Amino acid sequence: MQKLAIYDMDRTITVRGTYTPFLLHMVMAIAPWRLLLLPLLPFGFIGYGLKLISRKGLKTYNQRLLLGSHPAVSKLQPHIDNYADQTIRKNSFKQAFQQIEQDREEGRLLILATASYELYVNAIAKRLGFDHVIATRLEINDQGQVLPKIIGENCYDTAKLDRIQAFLDDQNLDRAQLHIRAYSDHVSDAPMMDFADEAVATTPSSAMRTLARKRGWKIVDWDPV
Repeated sequence: MQKLAIYDMDRTITVRGTYTPFLLHMVMAIAPWRLLLLPLLPFGFIGYGLKLISRKGLKTYNQRLLLGSHPAVSKLQPHIDNYADQTIRKNSFKQAFQQIEQDREEGRLLILATASYELYVNAIAKRLGFDHVIATRLEINDQGQVLPKIIGENCYDTAKLDRIQAFLDDQNLDRAQLHIRAYSDHVSDAPMMDFADEAVATTPSSAMRTLARKRGWKIVDWDPV
């Protein structure tokens, strides 16, 4: 039986979310003048709150404002690498590192499954030694420019589980022959946690802590680096 460990990222491995800090990091590194557009950000959240746009639409709205409509990936990459280094150093749970290493020693295939953008998640995953990344994908055109357009669905909630199942199919992995351990802090990952053989609620939100107790999932509380 093959063993897998699937980790959520934001507030599971990291202490805080990474999406907005990533955009702000890129603004400061590449186009500080875009800070003048910050007053426009609340309009996206208002639209989301009123259900006029989806979570997916909110993410690309913010991306267009702060990252631009078509920056070159080659121009972004050095700053992505710097952001990944900062995330590991300043925004991570030390026990998450220890648990990842323990899962590796157990021979588990390490998978990072997150709603955050693959654009920068790959750099974080590489530093942590993950084998595979399942994340929200952005369209990159033939000129190597990243667009404010998500391919498929935002990798969140049931869409994340769909991506995980598609990954297993692509890798010719038979679910019946797998032992899956899953880690998350948030109730939106309940579908992934239910799918796993072993679920671990890590430094969970209050709603996740309540759900974990009801479902009998293990609960751990981790400390920042």
